[in-house]
Amino acid sequence: MPGGEGIGGLATAGGIAIGAAAGWNLAALGPVATRESHAYGVGLAAIGLFVTVQFVMHGAMQVPGGRAADRWGARRSTAVGLAVLVVGNAVALPAATPALGFLGRAIVGVGTGLAFIGGSDYIRAHGGSATLQGLYGGASVLAPGVALALIPLFAEWTGFRAPYISTIGVVALAAVLLWLAPDAPRVARAAGERLDWSFVRDSRLYRFAAIHSFSFGFSVIVGNWVVTLLEHHGQSKAAAAAVGSLTLLLGFFTRIAGGSLLRRPSADRIIAASLVLGGAAAIVLTLQLSLPAYVVVAAVLGLAAGVPFARAFTGAAAARPDAPGAAVGFVNAWAALTIVVGTPLVGLTFALPGDGRLGFVVLGGLAVLASLATPR
Repeated sequence: MPGGEGIGGLATAGGIAIGAAAGWNLAALGPVATRESHAYGVGLAAIGLFVTVQFVMHGAMQVPGGRAADRWGARRSTAVGLAVLVVGNAVALPAATPALGFLGRAIVGVGTGLAFIGGSDYIRAHGGSATLQGLYGGASVLAPGVALALIPLFAEWTGFRAPYISTIGVVALAAVLLWLAPDAPRVARAAGERLDWSFVRDSRLYRFAAIHSFSFGFSVIVGNWVVTLLEHHGQSKAAAAAVGSLTLLLGFFTRIAGGSLLRRPSADRIIAASLVLGGAAAIVLTLQLSLPAYVVVAAVLGLAAGVPFARAFTGAAAARPDAPGAAVGFVNAWAALTIVVGTPLVGLTFALPGDGRLGFVVLGGLAVLASLATPR
């Protein structure tokens, strides 16, 4: 396979492409949830369950995905993950049948679990800096932000298949970049190292899990339903998609900036404030506002949601130097669980009076409360 001198840039491009490919799946269905609901002949809550199935499998693959990267090498485990993503989306292509939709999303969850963890390890194996890890994390939210804006337009030509066809295209591009990139060495482990499950009793990790769940998990849930909410406010599909994309797109910048923020003494107060701002913005989105006002509120939410990322991951790893990978996986699994539970519940509120407003109010309130868990 290709390799050689000057491979740093190829490794970086390949790694970031992996994050983008995995991230695209996070919000692939949300921007066309109403269209998918009509095509499949089910309610919006059922479309939310498609996402739930995906994140159940994604969460279950966090630790196995990391162990696969250690055993096979991150490049190989990630390549398998990308292949599984293609298969999962291909399964859902033939017909708008709920059974195929659920099966396809379950397979996709296995793929994102392998690819996302493997991609992060791939960056690390090549000596990637904290900034590059921030870029990797940023790519995983930039991609779904782009998906929010583009998939509704693509759906005008491809109908219910838009999320699946677009994902296959994005994954194919990432696979090419990964093929061009150099291999990654297996991570050397201490001979006596064992996976110590005592970290599940470490209260510090639950704090990190709380701030990660109600920043990353919060933004994914919002991203899956914000377009539908804005459509119910009377905004056009194009305007709703463009505004909604900001809730994920802008996290790209603050995920990167969040790493530099940790050097400041006031970092944790700023992180707590970001959770309050993000939660408040979700609540404000339930109000009847002008389009420019929605743009501002969505931008605030997107920027706020990216700030805690670096604190949650670096803090978890530092808190448990005996098992840093397992600690990060544990924290990320709680965010996946938040998405698993929250996505269909918020979708269900669209069948209640208020057209989804209740779901966004509760979600915003929980994000505000999560600010109290910020480690100090």
